[in-house]
Amino acid sequence: MDRYSGTPQVRTQTIEAPASALLANRVLKNTYLLLAATLGFSAVTAGLAMAFNLPHPGMIITLVGYFGLLFAVHKTANSAMGLLFVFALTGFMGYTLGPIISAYLQFVPNGHNVVLNAFAITAITFVGLSAYAVRSGKRFSFMGGFLFVGIIAAFLLGLAAFFFELSGLALAVSAMFVLLMSGLILYQTGEIIHGGETNYILATVTLYVSIFNLFTSLLHLLGFAGED
Repeated sequence: MDRYSGTPQVRTQTIEAPASALLANRVLKNTYLLLAATLGFSAVTAGLAMAFNLPHPGMIITLVGYFGLLFAVHKTANSAMGLLFVFALTGFMGYTLGPIISAYLQFVPNGHNVVLNAFAITAITFVGLSAYAVRSGKRFSFMGGFLFVGIIAAFLLGLAAFFFELSGLALAVSAMFVLLMSGLILYQTGEIIHGGETNYILATVTLYVSIFNLFTSLLHLLGFAGED
């Protein structure tokens, strides 16, 4: 009994460990490839919006479009349609970003430097946090609950700051989002590595949203002193 019951368990553990590591590596690779493609597509739509001087769609349309497309991504994440909605979502968010960048370039003193610095800090932060999560092999699942509550709170405070025109609160919300999005990058990367997230489409959307919010929050913080 011991001989037959013990041997298969050793084999199962031996086979499952490399298999799970292989799956995690594949998900991580696919996530980064899709993330790079969506960031590029988002940059193109942002550039077109700037080139044609398109107006910002406004807060209501932005929220409806974002949450509607995000819902569609989650509903179709296990099918080829999920890829279509990922590009629809990131393209739409790129379009909303174009007029924001144009406003900084036109109305904020040294706006070009503000945009470039925000971009550089975002890139360095993402690469640094991702590299740390991958190399350390740590799992940051303990941050999940805190990040969820924090993002909901920051989102609601951001809406209050927008509708009641509270510039001080808006600045505080931007600082909150910088910290929360940095934590979300660590959390999502750790989940991919440890098999907590096996769908590269959903992982890509989470990382894209983290990068998008990190960049826009840094824009606000860096441009605050000279913002018109």
